[in-house]
Amino acid sequence: MDIFDVLSMIGGLCLFLFGMNLMGQALERRAGGRMHSTLTKMTANKFAGFLTGLGVTAVIQSSSATTVMVVGFVNSGLLTLKQAVNVIMGANVGTTVTGWLLSLTGISGDNIWVRLLKPTSFTPVLALIGIILYMFTKKHTKKDTGVILLGFATLMFGMETMTSAVSGLADVPQFQQLFLLFKNPVLGLLAGAVLTMIIQSSSASVGILQALAATGKVSYGAAVPIIMGDAIGTCVTAMISSVGAKKEAKRAAVVHLLFNVIGATFWLAIYMIVRAVFSPAILDSSASLLGIAVVNTAFKVLSTALLLPMSSLLEKLAVKLIPDAKTEEKTVKLEERFLATPPVALDQARSVTIEMAEKASSALKDAMSSFAGYTEEKASRIRKDESDCDELEDMLGTYLIRLSAEQLGQAESEEATAMLKVIGDIERISDHAVNILESAEELRTKNLTLTEDALKEYDVISAAVGEVLDSAVQAFRGEDTGAASKVEPLEQVIDGLKEQLRTNHILRMQEGKCTAEVGFVWSDILTDLERVSDHCSNIAGCVIDMSEHNLNVHESLRNARHDNPAFDEMFVSFSQKYTIPVR
Repeated sequence: MDIFDVLSMIGGLCLFLFGMNLMGQALERRAGGRMHSTLTKMTANKFAGFLTGLGVTAVIQSSSATTVMVVGFVNSGLLTLKQAVNVIMGANVGTTVTGWLLSLTGISGDNIWVRLLKPTSFTPVLALIGIILYMFTKKHTKKDTGVILLGFATLMFGMETMTSAVSGLADVPQFQQLFLLFKNPVLGLLAGAVLTMIIQSSSASVGILQALAATGKVSYGAAVPIIMGDAIGTCVTAMISSVGAKKEAKRAAVVHLLFNVIGATFWLAIYMIVRAVFSPAILDSSASLLGIAVVNTAFKVLSTALLLPMSSLLEKLAVKLIPDAKTEEKTVKLEERFLATPPVALDQARSVTIEMAEKASSALKDAMSSFAGYTEEKASRIRKDESDCDELEDMLGTYLIRLSAEQLGQAESEEATAMLKVIGDIERISDHAVNILESAEELRTKNLTLTEDALKEYDVISAAVGEVLDSAVQAFRGEDTGAASKVEPLEQVIDGLKEQLRTNHILRMQEGKCTAEVGFVWSDILTDLERVSDHCSNIAGCVIDMSEHNLNVHESLRNARHDNPAFDEMFVSFSQKYTIPVR
């Protein structure tokens, strides 16, 4: 083996790792939008959780990615530790799929069907399809599919290059001595663990072992402990991801570590006993690429069979190792771990935005009821909701801006932009809630009262504002364009009510039934209510924009009003529902 073989081996290794990373990231983007719903809906019981972890990892080709996501979901309260334990076990089995794919490089034979199964035969076709999808299509999902195919082709070409380059190692005495050394189970375990810790991928380390096995100088006796060590080394990614997380997330990472350490330790002990007592001849024979894939899968399946029935014990052990904190932990709303997977990050941001909208809605309804039923408790609750909305707006704004720096598809970019607009409108609604509360407090402090007619009029406009708010929140929560279409005609009715109520108040002042001092407060109340309806209109416009892939809210609202029989019909209906006699 000369210097050129070494350079080819390095190049092949780099292509292999790059292809695996490229394919994994694209698979995560394609599957990420459904990842949260899949993990939360399909973890009802132990076996379902195991199958879910297995399936998700088989799709995205990375147990580390699945485990990091699980840690993130536990950290944000979307998965319980109990659910996470079973998913993590499934992820460890799912990651063995990569080894089976890589074992195809070891296929040999002159039969045309056998030759077609070799990666050198079909990966050029996949690469061609991939580059066409990536370069000549505009749809983000098709581009990602192209990246997946290109990543897989790069991975396989890297594997072939690496395998060819290391073939010369068969004649290097030091190489043979190295793998004789790894027949020591403890040294082999440590070697596998260290290698996987460095590259942070058990699939990649198994692939490297398969490439080295192509020399014919790697025995099963050396391969088995290395594979067991790989399982321990892959835990480093999840452990790193749990740094700074809540205790439940740290426990999930610890469960991953415990599962692999206990599984590797137990089966290594069994392996050493079998080797000492029976000395199987197969341990001295050369390991094949397929054989390594079989060993890897068998080890992961056996570890799961051992520990899946004891998942509750793993959970309890993790709780013992990571005890409850003496002080209450602050709830983490948004996970930075999800920024690399935009669909999941957007899903999290949407959930928090819905929570923010519900707080603003609650604050406004409490504020509107404070004229008839003011209490200190209610006032405190309104101000707390408004403060929470301010905090959530800052958090969401920062998160969405950071997310925008990631590689986003058109639909994802539109959703992030629309959400940035929506959170601003929601925050302003909570501000108007406090303004209305302060108007109620001003009337109480100055011993001012609204006339009976003004109170009746207030009931009408506040009911209309309550309905337009409910429609806007419902539209955003369910991406419901039907609910969104009701907002703009009702907002127009509220605009008319505001002007009519101002006119009525001027007439009451002229008749001596009301004072100018009350009039200033009344004007402020009407302004706040009308502006709330404006913000609701903006929210509904964003929902319609997202459904039509158009980010021009004002154009959408103009189109909704212009030559639209449905709009006219709803406007008439709301005008009749919220009517005030003309003085």
